[in-house]
Amino acid sequence: MYNTLREMPEYYKAGIYIRLSEADEGKSYESESESVLNQRNILKNFVKEKGFIFVDEYVDDGYSGTTFDRPGFQRLIEDIKAKKINLVIVKDLSRLGRDHILTGYYVETFFPENGIRFISMLEGYDNAINQASNDSATWLFACNDYYSKQNSIKIRNVLNDKRRNGKFIGSAPSFGYLRDPDDKGHLIPDPEYAWVVKKIFDMAYNGVGLTDITTYLNDNNIKTPSSLKRKNPNSKAKYNPIWTISSVKKILKNQMYVGDMVQSVQTKVSYKSKKKKALPKSNWDIVKNTHEPLVDRFIFESVQNNVKRTIKSNITNRDKRLFENLLYCKECGNTLTVSYRKNHDYWTINCNRYSRDPRRRMCEPHFSPYDKLEESLLEVIKNTCKKYLKNLDISEISKKVNKIDNKDNVNNQINDLRKQEKDFISKLDMLYQDKFNGIISEEMYLRISRETENSLARTREKIESLQNVKENKKVNKSDLKEYENKIRELIDIDDPSRELLQALIDKIIIDKDRNVEIVYKFSILNN
Repeated sequence: MYNTLREMPEYYKAGIYIRLSEADEGKSYESESESVLNQRNILKNFVKEKGFIFVDEYVDDGYSGTTFDRPGFQRLIEDIKAKKINLVIVKDLSRLGRDHILTGYYVETFFPENGIRFISMLEGYDNAINQASNDSATWLFACNDYYSKQNSIKIRNVLNDKRRNGKFIGSAPSFGYLRDPDDKGHLIPDPEYAWVVKKIFDMAYNGVGLTDITTYLNDNNIKTPSSLKRKNPNSKAKYNPIWTISSVKKILKNQMYVGDMVQSVQTKVSYKSKKKKALPKSNWDIVKNTHEPLVDRFIFESVQNNVKRTIKSNITNRDKRLFENLLYCKECGNTLTVSYRKNHDYWTINCNRYSRDPRRRMCEPHFSPYDKLEESLLEVIKNTCKKYLKNLDISEISKKVNKIDNKDNVNNQINDLRKQEKDFISKLDMLYQDKFNGIISEEMYLRISRETENSLARTREKIESLQNVKENKKVNKSDLKEYENKIRELIDIDDPSRELLQALIDKIIIDKDRNVEIVYKFSILNN
């Protein structure tokens, strides 16, 4: 392997990189050269004219240039490291990327350090030739980034106008709908799956429970919404071939099915980020009667009331049982749900996964009375823990708790700063690894690490200052007795609180035959 491009190879093994963004799809091109097909033709002709050896093409169709987490580009990087190619050619610099920092890093650092000749045809950029046109590259990186940001703003404004006018601008319509081939912003019923939506609402309206609806859909092998999205091989949506109560509930709560266009339920954090955040309902764009309804509005509202009652009955303001959230299924690892049987006035447990769809038997039933289980567990835990808890020095603990309580606010601030400190240290570690592995240059490492170290130093100064404040606080001795009493109540193993059990127990595993294993958080108790 050669370290600099001055050590010219005898022949070049070329890889051509092609990218078409999501924003480019479906637009009327001023020049067809932006399409994948035409980028391919232009680049292959160039390789042939120059006498380079064509090795492979790397294509990212429908990926933004603001991120480099693209499958085609990542495969290109792997082939560079494997020395399969020593020449990369793109139609123009914006095809490589629009993030000026990372694009500049790959062009000016990564490619040269890995002995890669890089050519961008439109700008006449060639890092193997010392020419004036290369000097404009840094400026072009920034321009492409700026263009991407401005383009994002323009596109967002256009899409906002379409949303307000009731035009659908999402990537895929709700299950049961298709885009109108004559007007992509208009939805029409899907002749293959609209009946499924109608059936779900009909069953719910007539009192069929969510579990039975889910079972019906699975028993009849009806495709799930996520499985239909997999028609696009590039789709990154999570794939679930099985209907669940939550997927049925999602359909029952979707206002789109009464003919209303509901959009802007979430938004991207930044034009460079894929991360999205949910928006409050007050920010949603809702335009009524924009497309053919699949469900009568009266039926929809009636079903909403039923769903709300179901949710309300499941989420009561009751106190949690002592061992709730500590019980786990041995067979599938899911939590065991603790439920109250109002008609019979007693508590039960069951496997969460099994109870979602009992007829399909996704796990084993663990149905059993809760109260007897609690009584048995308490007896075992008391015998195990008593000899350790009674030896605790309560007065010493009360002093420590008193100090902690008096300084709660200061501690919260220190904890937040500790997290910042940890983040800065992790960033420095990653930067060093990136420099060591040749991912970033020495110059970039020094610049970023210097800024990070300054931030770290300021954070540590704040921590030290707050710790001095904390140490200067005096313990109020008159409160010690009260704290001591509270601690005695907390660790009273004869009448244990949930807090004590949560502190002592990691989890309780129960199998289908009701065999129980208690896993304590402290190894001394597991002996």
